[in-house]
Amino acid sequence: MRKSHLNVNFGLALSIVMLGAACFHADEPKNQQKKEELDLGSIAALPLTVKHPANNPFSEDKAALGRLLFYDPILSGGKDVSCASCHHPEFGYAENIDLSIGVSGVGLSNTRYFKKPGLIPPTKRNAQSILNTAFNGIDERGDYDPSKAPMFWDLRATSLEEQCLGPIKQLEEMRGLEIPEDQILNVVTKRLSAIPEYRTLFKKAFGSDTAINADNMAKAIACFERTLVANQSRFDLYMRGQASALTSSEKDGMNLFMNAGCARCHNGPMLSDYKVHVIAAPDADKRKDIDSGYKNSFAFRTPTLRNLRFTWPYMHSGKIINLEDVMTFYEDLRGKPLKTVHVQEPQLDSLVKEVRVEFKDIPRIVEFLNTLNDSKYDRDIPKTVPSKLPVGGNIISAP
Repeated sequence: MRKSHLNVNFGLALSIVMLGAACFHADEPKNQQKKEELDLGSIAALPLTVKHPANNPFSEDKAALGRLLFYDPILSGGKDVSCASCHHPEFGYAENIDLSIGVSGVGLSNTRYFKKPGLIPPTKRNAQSILNTAFNGIDERGDYDPSKAPMFWDLRATSLEEQCLGPIKQLEEMRGLEIPEDQILNVVTKRLSAIPEYRTLFKKAFGSDTAINADNMAKAIACFERTLVANQSRFDLYMRGQASALTSSEKDGMNLFMNAGCARCHNGPMLSDYKVHVIAAPDADKRKDIDSGYKNSFAFRTPTLRNLRFTWPYMHSGKIINLEDVMTFYEDLRGKPLKTVHVQEPQLDSLVKEVRVEFKDIPRIVEFLNTLNDSKYDRDIPKTVPSKLPVGGNIISAP
């Protein structure tokens, strides 16, 4: 596997020359030059296989059950929202809308609207893709622990098993007004227990007549989500040794991405360090409350850069529509007014302050980012779900 690291072979001598030249300063001692090179980070191909937690090993039966649960709106308070309502395969298991519309929503992605406006607000943040979340937390060496995987924009969950219960309990996402947060999981599991097909499927997956509970529901959904892998992008093929997988311009874009310092945060196989950073991204404007991020610091977790073609708009607020504008946002951090009044220049993350995106380089960097797309992922949607409710919830807009 090739690693795009500044002191490791890119596979092409030109890449090494460009990166080395960009980092060299004749008046600095060699150890300082070496430190600066290492600080630029590294990127790599995704693994070909997925790890599963010791307490939730993979099984076909469990993943099949998880797929049905993922698409079944019976998990929501009003039986009208499913996980797929905001994480649909058509949109890379995300959606093309700034803030998700969960409870009281009708339609799919940017055609979704509130059936009863003003009753419940949209969700607090932009929906991130579930594709490749099996690898969340993977570091520059390719190491990760699926039982401790960082989740959400503010790191409030640490595993897919913990993450997938969060939206069910969240008022705006799936719970709604009718059922208290401390009761919703019991209500949902009772509903599942009343359906003979689910009783059979849970017993098959977990080997017990009393297998229907919140923990096993979470394990099944997480097991399914770990099958949603897109690790055959042209970038992955190039990093595994297929030099012709990228064009010369795309390789130049990768070098420019590295030289700009983007990989200081967007590093490793997922192009994310899974840490939180204050970058002064624009605020959402569809809610009255202020989103102050991780521990009220206005920091948000570094998102992956994979499959961006399918998962626009960008940032935690979903306020940036295209990749060119994302790169311009970083270019503007040098000297132009910040995009939020809640962050002042001294609060910016030190790594963000070191990013050096040049306007003239943006087209080629975007070319490189598009090599991280992989459209050959699992898009299978069940024709029916055991509850007999509409698959995916109310995702079909009224005529």
